[in-house]
Amino acid sequence: MTLDLQKYGVRTDLAIEARELAGVQEMSGIQEDVEQLGDVKVTRLDVLNEQGAQRLGRIMGHYVTLEVPKLRNGDTTLQEQVTAVFTKEMEDFIAKIGINKQSKVFIVGLGNWNVTPDSLGPIVVENTLVTRQYFELMPDQVSPGYREVSAIAPGVLGLTGIESSETIQGIVELTKPDLIIAIDSLASRSLERVNTTIQVADIGIHPGSGIGNKRKGITKEIMGVPCIAIGVPTVCYASTIVNTTFELMQAHFNKQTDAGSQILGVLNEISEQERLGLVKEVLDPLGHDLIVTPKEIDEFIEDIANIIASGLNAALHDAVKLENVASYTH
Repeated sequence: MTLDLQKYGVRTDLAIEARELAGVQEMSGIQEDVEQLGDVKVTRLDVLNEQGAQRLGRIMGHYVTLEVPKLRNGDTTLQEQVTAVFTKEMEDFIAKIGINKQSKVFIVGLGNWNVTPDSLGPIVVENTLVTRQYFELMPDQVSPGYREVSAIAPGVLGLTGIESSETIQGIVELTKPDLIIAIDSLASRSLERVNTTIQVADIGIHPGSGIGNKRKGITKEIMGVPCIAIGVPTVCYASTIVNTTFELMQAHFNKQTDAGSQILGVLNEISEQERLGLVKEVLDPLGHDLIVTPKEIDEFIEDIANIIASGLNAALHDAVKLENVASYTH
């Protein structure tokens, strides 16, 4: 039997993981800046041209990723630090794409609120400070420091029978926002990044992309206004976990003994793509790969959703202040 390896590529929604998979230190068309702010590692990645996009397998645009390995510990002080860093990065991100402080913002929480790993978007919307009603009904009474913000959690196709992008497009045509911010759950190739990483990108978003579903996108080309995507990896493919386990075994045996290659045999010589292919061949009778999330997902999803919501509230409204922002971001 001949194994078709093309369909067994490593699945990830994170630009930094695509960068890692590329493996080359210097890449034409890719500009990368990494900064450590306390316990938060910030990676700013720019895909500058089609050549860079092809090499990275990502659309041209600006990507900012916050990695916080200790975020699962439930440390409230660390959560405050992440919120402050996220706020500052969002302020810079919004300014970079030319959105001013008077621009109207429409926040979209994608996902299924009945499925915990997919409920990030709806939880963020639930905790977002929306103000459009005040600007519509009593604009003269709105205090300085607030902008017009609206939000919706449109649900998923299986619940509503309507594509999320169709719902959003209809609302955009009526309310005419200047910016869309879409929040969605993602998939990662790294267990360490699940529920500990936040990605911001100016390329928009495709609902369901984290689990391989192809849906009509929420992008500037489709919506007619700039679209920022905020995503958090909440799931990981079972095949990826098995592959990562093998890599750890490989590293362990090679460290402990000179006979590591003999212990693992031919598995020590085949490529990562071939290993993934073998794992997925085992999973084929199930009809699909398994998607895995940590058992503590309920607590994790609430914590990181609150971080994103608090950060958005502070980034969008000057009147909303976070304590100790300067100490966390310098």
